[in-house]
Amino acid sequence: MHDGSHSRSSAVRFAGFLLVAWLQVVATLLAVLLVLSLLPGAAALRLAVPLVIATSGLLWWATVRALRLRRATPAGVPVTRKDAPALWSMIDEAATAAGVRPPDAVTVVAGATVTLAEYARLAGLLGGRRELFVGMPVLLAWDEAWLRAAVAHELAHGTPKLGRFAPMAYRGRAALARIVPRIPRRSPAGPVLRAYARWYVKADAPFAREQELVADRIAAEFAGGRAATGVLRDAPALEGLQQLFHAEYLSPGWQAGVVPDDVFGGFLRVLAARADDLALLRAAEPEPAGEWDHHPPLPERLAALADLTVEGPERAEPAAAGDLLPELPSLGRALQAVAFPPAGRTVTGWDDFFGAARLAEMEREADASLRAISRVAGSPVTGAADVLDLAADGRLRKIAETVFDDLPAEETSARIAELIALLLALAALHGGVARWRHSWMGTAEVVAADGAHLDLTVAAELAGDPATVGEARERIAAMGIDPAAAAPVGEGRPQPRVPVIGGVVNVLVDGVRSDLLIVETGLVLVAGLPRSRNGEAKRRLSRLATDGVLADGTPAGEPSVEGGSRFVPFTDLAGASATRNGRRSWAMDLRDGGSINVRTALDSDELPGGWTALDDAVAFLTSTR
Repeated sequence: MHDGSHSRSSAVRFAGFLLVAWLQVVATLLAVLLVLSLLPGAAALRLAVPLVIATSGLLWWATVRALRLRRATPAGVPVTRKDAPALWSMIDEAATAAGVRPPDAVTVVAGATVTLAEYARLAGLLGGRRELFVGMPVLLAWDEAWLRAAVAHELAHGTPKLGRFAPMAYRGRAALARIVPRIPRRSPAGPVLRAYARWYVKADAPFAREQELVADRIAAEFAGGRAATGVLRDAPALEGLQQLFHAEYLSPGWQAGVVPDDVFGGFLRVLAARADDLALLRAAEPEPAGEWDHHPPLPERLAALADLTVEGPERAEPAAAGDLLPELPSLGRALQAVAFPPAGRTVTGWDDFFGAARLAEMEREADASLRAISRVAGSPVTGAADVLDLAADGRLRKIAETVFDDLPAEETSARIAELIALLLALAALHGGVARWRHSWMGTAEVVAADGAHLDLTVAAELAGDPATVGEARERIAAMGIDPAAAAPVGEGRPQPRVPVIGGVVNVLVDGVRSDLLIVETGLVLVAGLPRSRNGEAKRRLSRLATDGVLADGTPAGEPSVEGGSRFVPFTDLAGASATRNGRRSWAMDLRDGGSINVRTALDSDELPGGWTALDDAVAFLTSTR
């Protein structure tokens, strides 16, 4: 049995972090009181309240914000013992192996993770309710032995085998990893807390390493060394594949205003189709550990597991992890309802989902090109029919040379052909004579409605030359394409979203408390909530960002958001500047002569990347106006 001295020292170091945090508040207050005691009575009374608020009060508030353990709870579906007795039985066995009590709840979530969250009290000094999050991708991709290893490892973080204070030491380390990165850069409580935290991490590194290696060992003893090793190698790869799934398969259609009817069924197909990519992700070098990451390097952990007793041959057909939960497809649909709510999006099958996503991308690309052509032409150019008319009278080439003034003649001709091919493909899709054919490998092509090959390249190249536009029209007509075919309009058409880049909450916009979303085309100003509902403000803005913003700047999920909202397109802004005089502020000038002034408040906060997104938007406006 471990003598517990290391765990006790680690726990004391964390308690010291909390003590230092409050000692600097007390020291500041004592210094202020000392200064006041040296002043004449009347002056001391007059200065006491504002001076205490400006120094000790500000530091107290900054310390409270820094030490508040805010943990976002992922959307998920709770799984009770009655729902999945086999899963809970395995968890109970893992808890016994780790020497800890089972978690209070189990929730299936959308991320590729197995994580034990503890809602600790007193900034991590005292334990609290523990909830095990199991990701649906894990249930789809792993076998039962791997899931056993992952669960045992998570529960073993709280094992008392390294001493009575080991659970508290781990809680403290986890709390520190959440607290320190969230301390604002200019917080008056920040310098001392960050300095102590860096010393704490350095001093605590040996025991942190020991705790992780013991958790690995318990997982190997419970599920087998091969399973424990497999989880260490595969967990980052599975997370990477899920990111690829979201970026390449899900996000384009999500932004286009559609959502697939079976998100996790699609992920299962990607697992099968992109096995080579998953193998490459497994073989890739692990990302460098973050400053507050206490895990030992992966090679060291694998080497430690390799020293364990070698097992016999693997089972021919290991049981799937998902077999521990009855009715996994139904659970997947219930999880999709809370993790990927449509929020006004059209629910479709995967084929239509992919088609809508590709069509929206084509329309955005075509719209940008047609706007540039219209600006030079001096009249609206709306589609393939108008472009063919410009080509026939010889104007298209001159317009293209103006738009692409820095390209050689051959490249300009190629750009013209690419644009015409794009517009013809759109006309074919809008007219119903073509469709998208997709592969789960990630490739897609436009084909005729009957699936036959559709070659638009020759017609597009002929249409670029005034002498052969007539021949191009004949080829286009022979394929059944109407160049004047346009996108259908009406309620049945999905409403595309504008990509959301970031957001900030509780800022002052022209002196009024507001929240702010930065989208690809402008700024969405949302009326702020009262200070008494401070915590709700960030959740509301996060929900608005997830639901998306329509092209006109209206929040898609809540068109009538509480207090109202206002959209300011970047095209309406003539310039912008950023200043830092105590608080950060941004000034933006409107083309109509008005202005918008944004300033931070004491309780201002951000969605991930919010401040950077606002700074980047202002820098863009400054450099392009």
